[in-house]
Amino acid sequence: MTRFRAPATTANLGPGFDVAGAALELWNELELTEGGGGDESHLGVRAFSAYASPAGWTFEWTSRIPRERGLGSSAAIVALGLVAGAWVAGISPSAEELLEAGLPLEGHADNLAPALAGGVCLTWDGRIARVADDLPATPIAVIPEAQVSTAESRQALPDSVPREDAVFTVARAALLGAAIASGDAPLFAASHDDRLHEPYRAPTAPLLAELRADLPDGAFGVTLSGSGPTVIVWTERDISEEVHARYPRHDVRVLRVARDGAGLTTTAG
Repeated sequence: MTRFRAPATTANLGPGFDVAGAALELWNELELTEGGGGDESHLGVRAFSAYASPAGWTFEWTSRIPRERGLGSSAAIVALGLVAGAWVAGISPSAEELLEAGLPLEGHADNLAPALAGGVCLTWDGRIARVADDLPATPIAVIPEAQVSTAESRQALPDSVPREDAVFTVARAALLGAAIASGDAPLFAASHDDRLHEPYRAPTAPLLAELRADLPDGAFGVTLSGSGPTVIVWTERDISEEVHARYPRHDVRVLRVARDGAGLTTTAG
């Protein structure tokens, strides 16, 4: 029996649309056992098949990451399948090689890259830059009960945006990159706005505008996590109790940046 784990992710980080993402300390797991056979239509088993035949293996999945909430649940499953398949094949692909193998299944590099590499990642043209171990803020996730389909959410995005919105977002994206690289909290706070995707996803993520209009004490920004509806409240300290008091019906968690990506955790005969 061998166990693997892969982290949740929060993608975009505001203006880093389809480029930036961070791994979070919330883990899905896979227990792989010799014998039997798995459901070969399962997303994780299909990822496993990129490197090894699933025949003769039993797959037991533990899913702690809420599905369709913008926290990279499918990316974690794909990452688990990839690293398990590579382990069975006796090879050690790089994170970029795993990303290339997994993108046909996952489709969102900004989620899959940090799930594989851990930390805070930028991705472009199939490449991954793991630019930091952490972010200069405490991430507090506010996770509603509602689910949002990523595919449907992307359909709400326009094919073009006004030039002033593009310039606005480019400026914030530059601030975001500088903040991640330098660990500068004020720069990070200044980057928390976007006009490429967040305004168009707002109808299915009402907490974003609500929290931005009335930030809790100790918070300096809010971003939509992936396509939502989860939002991340970025704070200078743990204010999860205050946030939970405001939203008692939602799941409120401190989800710190995970330094590790997907990988083997234990193996036993």
